[in-house]
Amino acid sequence: MAHDIKALTRRWFDEVWNKGRESAIDELLRPDAIAHGLADVGGPLPAPETFRRFYRQFRSGIPDVHITVDQVIAEGDTTACRITCVGTHSGDGMGVKATGRKVRVSGLCMIRWKDGQIAEGWNEFDAAGLMRQIAGSEATPAKVKA
Repeated sequence: MAHDIKALTRRWFDEVWNKGRESAIDELLRPDAIAHGLADVGGPLPAPETFRRFYRQFRSGIPDVHITVDQVIAEGDTTACRITCVGTHSGDGMGVKATGRKVRVSGLCMIRWKDGQIAEGWNEFDAAGLMRQIAGSEATPAKVKA
């Protein structure tokens, strides 16, 4: 069965991030998926539980997170997308006490799909810019720990 991977990419960000449906992670992320770029340790990580920890930590720091998919390009079984993430740092989940500051960062993701689910994902976002917005310009850049 053919899948519209561009539509699946948009669905991932809408269901998981914008609607906060954690159950959609299990629907759209393969149990054997690999994630890149979600932890400060570097290297690929097994995705479902690693991603879930990252997701919970990020959402607990920015509970009103909204991700706009600005563009999606598809080739073969892979999509590349450019995203914009906005929200309010109103929780302590990212290692910094809640500041109430509005944040806006951009990111790029490449997603390899298999049978309608994410098999592998590569994530790059402006973590240093996010931390500067949260903690002020004197903050040391850091990634959210998975």
